[in-house]
Amino acid sequence: MKILNYALAILFVIFASFQYNDVDPGVYHNPSSLDAALWLAFYLIIGVAFVVLNFRRLPRWFFPLAIIACFIEMGMSGPGLWQNLFGEDEFNMTQVSMSAEDPRVELTREFFGALIALAAVLFQLWQNRSKKITSPS
Repeated sequence: MKILNYALAILFVIFASFQYNDVDPGVYHNPSSLDAALWLAFYLIIGVAFVVLNFRRLPRWFFPLAIIACFIEMGMSGPGLWQNLFGEDEFNMTQVSMSAEDPRVELTREFFGALIALAAVLFQLWQNRSKKITSPS
């Protein structure tokens, strides 16, 4: 489990590094420095949490906050996914160049990023509950 946790930690640090360019108005629909910074921090926190789980349990308050953050992001980006799936234009997630005129591609990617983050947090919650509490000797 430790190797998996370290691998997932590295993956979430990579996800965080992708957030630095989310403030370019020529590419992203309504870019927000705050949103990009929050998701960069959130992905980093998830990555760090995987490392911490190798040594101890995470605090209980972490999970409700992380889960709520994921659902908020899914709610904010969900309309873009809906439009991508059921709108007039063909579904697209791999368009070579995203544009501010067609934000559904980025919103779809953000939705799935939040879904992946939610799965990671739920996996961390499962690990946290499975950890035996060791008493100091």
